[in-house]
Amino acid sequence: MNQEQLAKVAKGQGFIAALDQSGGSTPKALKLYGVEESAYNGDAEMFDMVHAMRTRIVSSPAFDGKRVLGAILFEQTMDRQFDGLDAPTYLWERKQVVPFLKVDKGLEDEKDGVQLMKPNPGLNDLLKRAVAKGIFGTKMRSVINEANEKGIEAVLDQQFEVGQQIFNAGAMPILEPEVSIKAADKAKIETILKQGFIKRLDALPEGVSVMLKLTLPEVDGFFQELVDHPRVVRVVALSGGYNRDDANARLARNKGVIASFSRALTEGLSAQQSDDQFNTSLDKSIEGIYRASIA
Repeated sequence: MNQEQLAKVAKGQGFIAALDQSGGSTPKALKLYGVEESAYNGDAEMFDMVHAMRTRIVSSPAFDGKRVLGAILFEQTMDRQFDGLDAPTYLWERKQVVPFLKVDKGLEDEKDGVQLMKPNPGLNDLLKRAVAKGIFGTKMRSVINEANEKGIEAVLDQQFEVGQQIFNAGAMPILEPEVSIKAADKAKIETILKQGFIKRLDALPEGVSVMLKLTLPEVDGFFQELVDHPRVVRVVALSGGYNRDDANARLARNKGVIASFSRALTEGLSAQQSDDQFNTSLDKSIEGIYRASIA
């Protein structure tokens, strides 16, 4: 594991950009960017267009390691290039932004109030390829919709099991059990979730550490015990459907938690903007998320 990258992620001031929209979320991301589904035919053209969007973001002068600590990539992006360099190499060598990779294969159908990750038999091969390409860490998402202890335990068991597999392969796992912001009992879910996290973090083998990506909590500062836990490198927050202003305001009230926003980062960006307009809009977005992350 790259120690310079680890130090930046653990102690740096800034946030992690989530640029990992995959097959299911790409049409929505493109539409928000001003690209309608009628503008492309099939997945290949769709992924070319979303790669062009991501290239425009990461190559912008607004996007650099002074405010953006890391960026989470989709597998196809890892295998593509930015400005003639492999995407992970470009991020680190040109921008001093630590590269991460989304490694889950999507969600199972809901059971016991949660959606587990789908089986991922090719994960070890993907991790070998990712580490060889310079990927520092990974991200994987489950979803919790109800305060169902059995379901939440299953989510945590799966996240920690796969997280250990990722750590053993030489990458830093980001565990992401997203709590739906629409959940009627969101605060209760977060109580169960935190207790389950602390129990499992305390039991991790010596020398093993993880990152956590969590929905912004109902009670400000609720995840402080996780922020301070010696086995947690960093706690990052997803925007989870909140608009950027709301997400930033909630984030600023949770000390020690930094952003890992996707939709909130790209809010206001458009394919129709001139480069100056695009860069100005992205700069404003990055500055707002950065300020909320260091508040």
